[in-house]
Amino acid sequence: MRVYLDNAATTPLDKEVFEVMAPFMLEHYGNPSSIHAHGRQVRAAIEGARKTVAGLINASPSEVFFTSGGTEADNLAIICSVRSLGIKHAVSSPLEHHAVLHSLEVLEKNGEVELTMLRVDANGVLDLEHLEITLASQPRTFVSIMHANNELGNLNNIQAIADICKKYDAVFHSDTVQTIGHYRHDVQALGLNFLVGSAHKFHGPKGVGFIYVDSSIKIHPLIQGGSQERNMRGGTENVYGIIGLAKAMEIAFRDMDEHRQHIQSLKDRMIAQLREQIEDVQFNGLSAEADKSLYTVLNVSLPVSEMNEMLLFNLDINKISASGGSACTSGVDLGSHVLRAIGSDMERGNVRFSFSKYNTIEEIDYAVATLAKLYQKETV
Repeated sequence: MRVYLDNAATTPLDKEVFEVMAPFMLEHYGNPSSIHAHGRQVRAAIEGARKTVAGLINASPSEVFFTSGGTEADNLAIICSVRSLGIKHAVSSPLEHHAVLHSLEVLEKNGEVELTMLRVDANGVLDLEHLEITLASQPRTFVSIMHANNELGNLNNIQAIADICKKYDAVFHSDTVQTIGHYRHDVQALGLNFLVGSAHKFHGPKGVGFIYVDSSIKIHPLIQGGSQERNMRGGTENVYGIIGLAKAMEIAFRDMDEHRQHIQSLKDRMIAQLREQIEDVQFNGLSAEADKSLYTVLNVSLPVSEMNEMLLFNLDINKISASGGSACTSGVDLGSHVLRAIGSDMERGNVRFSFSKYNTIEEIDYAVATLAKLYQKETV
């Protein structure tokens, strides 16, 4: 048995999704920009997918654009907002995904924006008072804050952030890659300007995502070269990826309550068993608090041990796939910028377990038993 507990990195493709994608790989191969019958058939399928995605987030189809994934969507929102809207100041947090942080850092290095990083506490909670004070002094700022942290699982109150941004006429972008398909998002109720998703995080195909762009925002494209996506993104569309994304999202919303209950029960079981079987086990951020963290993610902090340098390797040897922050892989230190930002003890063993609808109780029990066995031998 090999146990896959790295679903925050990517999820297995749902068979229902593959079934709707397959005809567009083999039979419906027309270029959607062509005006003949083959092209028109594919164009209709893309627009049907766009309508599905838009309906699920309560947007207009004209506000949904397909991309190569969450990274491109984040880059589009950030870079194009700054350059198209004349924005000179941006606010984010040190806990954001590198798709956001690196984009903002490049703009800052180029002298295009002044960048302010929000304060965060030892649990990874953002200081929203700092946000309000900052926006009050510098209105018409670009704000980029994720809904849920991909490492800690911390949930941010994006409704409260959106309200603050609206108060000071700030442009608000939220990286919702970890929560699309796991939580319901109503873009009209939220009142944000940009929201992004990536299909492979909710059992869709890799290499395709989407961005919601509020109709009041007028930006220029990031990728030039064609009139596709209503002049927002040049390049022939990833047709079967788009079809798969829409189907995966449809399934995720259809079965969300059932899957959430199942996955939360697995996470709760792992927390309880880890506390029972491993002395001094801790949890980074708000990861162990059900009402404050993403139910698919658990970030575990294990005792100081010689085991920690090879923790992920040892899990892999024991047929458990997970990811970590401070563990060494192939002799290269992959220290987590998120854990460092909240002041976590990097001498401890930090590992992220992330769950999906396909995980089982037996897999959780095996993973905990394996960890307990490793630390009973090596804890110092």
